[in-house]
Amino acid sequence: MAGEKVTVEISKELYERAKKWVESTSDFSSVEELIEFLLGEVLSEESGEQVYSPEEEEEIKERLRSLGYL
Repeated sequence: MAGEKVTVEISKELYERAKKWVESTSDFSSVEELIEFLLGEVLSEESGEQVYSPEEEEEIKERLRSLGYL
């Protein structure tokens, strides 16, 4: 997902928890990347649309496997 960026505010507590999680894994390079990924996943599931290419989908599956979700 690329394009123009905007600012979104979340609680400092949630940001710190996400930052700690990102630092403990190599799946995401920043909190922003994690949030963009999660939001994209939720919204694509909600609308039923396919947002990712087959290559991106495989990368997502690999990330989820490494996290123990698959």
